[in-house]
Amino acid sequence: MSAFFRKRPIRVPLFFLSLLGLISTLLLLYWQIWIGSVLAALFLVVLVIGWQMEKRLYEETEKHIETLSYRMKRVGEEALLEMPIGILLVNEHWTIEWANPYMSRELEFDSLIGEELFTLSDEFHSLVKQEDNKEQTISLSGKKFKVFYKQEEKLLYFFDITEQTEIETLYYSDRSVIGVLFIDNYDELAQGMDDQTRSQLNSLVTSLVNNWGAGHGIYVKRISSDRFLAVLNESILLELEKTKFAILDDIREATSKLNLALTLSIGVGAGSSSLVELGELAQSSLDLVLGRGGDQVAIKQPSGKVKFYGGKTNPVEKRTRVRARVISHALRDLIQDSDQVFVMGHQLPDMDAIGASIGVRKMAEMNQINGYVVVDFDGLDQSVTRLMEEVKNKPQLFERFISPEEALSKLTDRTLLVVVDTHKPSMVIDEKLLNRAEKVVVIDHHRRGEEFISNTMLVYMEPYASSTAELVTELLEYQPKHDKITMLEATAMLAGIIVDTKSFTLRTGARTFEAASYLRTNGADTVLVQRLLKEDIETYIERSKIVQTVEFFRDGIAIAHGEESNLYSQVLIAQTADILLTMKGVSASFVVAKKNNGDIGISARSLGEINVQLIMEKLGGGGHLTNAACQIHDGEIESAIEQLKLAIIEIVEGGQPT
Repeated sequence: MSAFFRKRPIRVPLFFLSLLGLISTLLLLYWQIWIGSVLAALFLVVLVIGWQMEKRLYEETEKHIETLSYRMKRVGEEALLEMPIGILLVNEHWTIEWANPYMSRELEFDSLIGEELFTLSDEFHSLVKQEDNKEQTISLSGKKFKVFYKQEEKLLYFFDITEQTEIETLYYSDRSVIGVLFIDNYDELAQGMDDQTRSQLNSLVTSLVNNWGAGHGIYVKRISSDRFLAVLNESILLELEKTKFAILDDIREATSKLNLALTLSIGVGAGSSSLVELGELAQSSLDLVLGRGGDQVAIKQPSGKVKFYGGKTNPVEKRTRVRARVISHALRDLIQDSDQVFVMGHQLPDMDAIGASIGVRKMAEMNQINGYVVVDFDGLDQSVTRLMEEVKNKPQLFERFISPEEALSKLTDRTLLVVVDTHKPSMVIDEKLLNRAEKVVVIDHHRRGEEFISNTMLVYMEPYASSTAELVTELLEYQPKHDKITMLEATAMLAGIIVDTKSFTLRTGARTFEAASYLRTNGADTVLVQRLLKEDIETYIERSKIVQTVEFFRDGIAIAHGEESNLYSQVLIAQTADILLTMKGVSASFVVAKKNNGDIGISARSLGEINVQLIMEKLGGGGHLTNAACQIHDGEIESAIEQLKLAIIEIVEGGQPT
């Protein structure tokens, strides 16, 4: 283009030069005729030559422009037709009106003209509906394309990123993953074994783990008596996820033949290029698994996302009470270092939460520290309301029950807040109180979920326990005996155990009966417990109406629901699920109904064959292997049942919802 501008004639200056030369010649002719004649002749010669040169330059320029224009047109056509970029032009009905040859070759069509855009891929629906960022990666004919959509022109550009995607896949597949394998209850079981039996057990477990590692290309190293370190990559981890970590079943079945309740817990750290971070994620995952009762796998990403596998068995009850004694002494020290103790359960507290709260408040009193139970008096069910009526007859005890607002006004930097029967911040009675407390302790018997109270000073979570009241009862036994447990306090804790065990029929171990025996020794009144737990005729009728709606979704899986226009208490929904589980042919029961706060509640129960906890976690809830629940904030009962069925398909049948 610079050559073009150099050759281009400047016609305006030539005109002015000619005019100036003509004027000068006329003046010279007037003064000097012969000199003027010579100059006039010279001027005409120069003018003719200049005119010819300008004409030649003009013709060359026109020719150059025509040539350049032709070449640019050819290049544009070549780029449009031959460049490795796909172009589609569609009309308002999403029919393809024009496509460059590249797209036809890539999609192996003789002609794309007349084809419907959405027949090529359903992914185009989401692309054209986007308002801001009109680009998306779409799969076509086994390749990946980055597609840009120009809405005004109805034009789509396709860039082949198949090779880039394959390189990214190879990179991510080859990233390192660290796993920590922990043999549950190994130390406790090995204590009573002779050397030969212990050696046989070690050989069996080591052989199973090493064979599993060799079969999948995993480096496995035993680093202690009950721990293994595993190093693998993302592609191997994906294969293990497809098998749902069959090593868990292999260990459980092989050791059960030796009459040993030995299971395996695995914590996996993935998704990071830092080995240090992977190690921390693996240990954090293992802590999470152990908090859920073991016999599971947790895979944790740096983003905090966690995936769980396994959890098919109930947690094994620990026969030794050493941990209970250690926790009790640690809690005693924290109480004595505080100016007051607040105890708070979950929203809509049941007898277990209230009973455990009363027990922890008693611990504070035993250590001569003021203790208070934080209660929302407007959110109590019938049984807890009856208990509060009994508490009112004991003025010294009743004045220790305070509202969340009063607790916030009393809170100081030295106040100890003990959260019982839940470990989720969103479920406590008052989250403001939790956020403002400097010293927090958690005591719970539920399996640990992803959501967890942070910055705790002490955590006591034992999923094997029947109830939080059982855990608190054991802790009470190791506290100073300045004050004896009263009859009403012992009765409240016993009622919590009875409610959560369904009168000692579910999740009941030897230590459950020991705790109940301790409470009875301290005056717990079983007749008063029965009176507190009585229900009225209207509740019984409402529960019967829900039972009438039962349907069997799969063999042994019963689903019942309440009426869309009615509101039900959480206790009623849970009781209905318990009743369904007692029916013949029912191995798992689910009850879906609207709660008093307008949310849809789902209570789930099972006999242990089906892990209802994993199903409820899919819907944002949690709980135990045999006892779990969740709540759905928006929608109708029918849609909630559909979500429940999809979760059952994914967890129970191991398939993907369709």
